[in-house]
Amino acid sequence: MRRLVAPTDYDRVYDIYMHETVVPFLGFDPMPREAFSKVFDPLFESGCFYLYEVDGEVMGFYKAQRHVGRTAHVAYLGTLAVAPDAQGRGVAVAMMQDAISRLWQADITRIELTVEADNPRAIAFYERLGFVHEGTQRAAYKRASDSGYVDELMYGLLRND
Repeated sequence: MRRLVAPTDYDRVYDIYMHETVVPFLGFDPMPREAFSKVFDPLFESGCFYLYEVDGEVMGFYKAQRHVGRTAHVAYLGTLAVAPDAQGRGVAVAMMQDAISRLWQADITRIELTVEADNPRAIAFYERLGFVHEGTQRAAYKRASDSGYVDELMYGLLRND
């Protein structure tokens, strides 16, 4: 089940986001729990950050933000993660299928996302869902723990594909 994030979800979102297998592929480097408000607060305030629950427990999250103006038919999916203990149980597929379905129902005709070039598991997952690699932003991503930069791959999914 999908629902909007609430302030009481802070700790669970932190635990998933900062897990050692998740945090390398999200937008911020590891940080202590008390500093995470700089990440959590804007997500909460956006009004488009969703949690995905299974049996009442938060197992994943994503942000689905519709563009405005001439690109109002487009939505960007980001800050997407599944709890490590839920991986391999179909949660990511169910969460993404639900998100895509809801976006189509909201008259979105194009969904965009980006993924780090060194995340082959996520790349394969998105491609299985029908997303197509549309471009590369070279040296766009830098983790504090890495000496070099990582390319960011741009993917798109069209409703009529």
